[in-house]
Amino acid sequence: MSRRPHEDTEPLLHSSHVDEDDDQVTSKKKLTYEEAVEATGFGLFHWLLLVICGWANASDAVEILCVSFLLPTARCDLHLSSADMGILTASIFLGMMVGGYLWGNLADRGGRQSVLVVSLAVNGTFGAAASLAPSFWLFLLLRFFSGVGVGGSIPVIFSYFTEFQPRLRRGAMISALATFWMAGNILAAGVAWLVIPRTSLNVHLSWLDFQSWRLFVILCSVPSLSSALIFRLFMPESPKFLMEAGRETEALSVFQTMFRLNNGFVIKPFPATGLVIRPKDDGEKDRLCSGSRSQRITGHLKQAFDPIKQLFVGPLASRSVALLIIFYCISFGYYGLWMWFPELFKRIEDGGSPCANTSRIQSSENESCYPVKTAVYMEGFITAASNLPGNIFTILVMDRMGGKILLSVSLLVSSVSVFIIYVVKTKSQSLIVSCVFSGVSVVSWNALDVLGTELYPTQLRSSALGFFTGVGRVAAIMGNVVFGQLVDSNCAVPLLLVAALLLAGGLAAFRLPKTKQTELT
Repeated sequence: MSRRPHEDTEPLLHSSHVDEDDDQVTSKKKLTYEEAVEATGFGLFHWLLLVICGWANASDAVEILCVSFLLPTARCDLHLSSADMGILTASIFLGMMVGGYLWGNLADRGGRQSVLVVSLAVNGTFGAAASLAPSFWLFLLLRFFSGVGVGGSIPVIFSYFTEFQPRLRRGAMISALATFWMAGNILAAGVAWLVIPRTSLNVHLSWLDFQSWRLFVILCSVPSLSSALIFRLFMPESPKFLMEAGRETEALSVFQTMFRLNNGFVIKPFPATGLVIRPKDDGEKDRLCSGSRSQRITGHLKQAFDPIKQLFVGPLASRSVALLIIFYCISFGYYGLWMWFPELFKRIEDGGSPCANTSRIQSSENESCYPVKTAVYMEGFITAASNLPGNIFTILVMDRMGGKILLSVSLLVSSVSVFIIYVVKTKSQSLIVSCVFSGVSVVSWNALDVLGTELYPTQLRSSALGFFTGVGRVAAIMGNVVFGQLVDSNCAVPLLLVAALLLAGGLAAFRLPKTKQTELT
């Protein structure tokens, strides 16, 4: 790279305590990515980044969980059967499966910040539009497109956030980001508790009865839309991505902003005039722009699916297979069991066993939707709050123990906790079990978030997270379908299956390499 004329004549750092020659040497030094991140320090910028990315992460949680809170009343207004409710629950996961890889691949090629803006806007826009859907199938379609946005923002948020973090603080900060999922859970339950039971908010329009649950759906879209606006107006592109793309000036500008905010808006500039940039290979781009139309289309399709191929070849293959197993097992177990906890709790209260009352689902369709029972929102608050100890524990020990050990142990303990469901006899006992499962499983998710970002290089990071979260969405859909089919005829089968899958995921985690305080590649 050519040197700018002023590099030989004008030092960038001026201090009466530093020799001029040393100052010039320092000013001319080119820093690697890890060196540049360390040189910016740690302070205000990182805390602001945590709040903004955390709010975006919470918005995804709100959008996913809002369906479970609106079903008690929406099933009457949209004339839903139990099968329809199962399809509606699965629709957002199907959208997330599609969006996860689509947006992840775009983020690795075009940048994190712009993809976050678009995916969050898609999430919020279609989520809000669903509130006006007069029929179930239109509501289902709009929720699917909302899921496409959610599927993109979740993996990209973690890639984006990780690439600003210094190596020694990365694990704790990613764990802190993951705790905002709990905040989104609490927010969804709280807004539902305040809004849905208030039938005074119902408005009769000429073409639609605008029930209180529809207002709840609109309010749930506000976090996503506000996050998209914040990222569009204020947030920079990832400096790691900019360096990989050869955009040295832009990356240096981001580091300078980080340095200024972290050091109390100091006047002195960032202590480097350049960054170590690897040369770009433009051969692939030239090939995609040449040839016939069919050849270009084939080339773009190959380019889109090439990251998946790279995940399963060479040194990445073993870790990718292990992560595929883990994502499938934890998603099937967590989302499959979590969505059916309220039904199992009702059976425990009525029959003393989670598998005692086999007629509950058939009779539930004849129950009145009004007045709305608020107990489900109270239980939602309690189970969401039970994540807090697990989140605090993860933040404190992640950088000491590493994600691999935490992931393995927490999955194994989660597996054991599922078996306890067999022996509980009262509603209070069942609530305690759900809190234990929730508190332990959140450690697994937090550790998986850290490992997923550290195991892959920059050019594959978002694509890998998008692919594996897509696998998780397939597992979530299958988990809900299996529970729906077997909870009446033989509910012991899905419970045992969840326990077995969590055990398998815990064992597979032992096959992952250690990444504690590793450098990002």
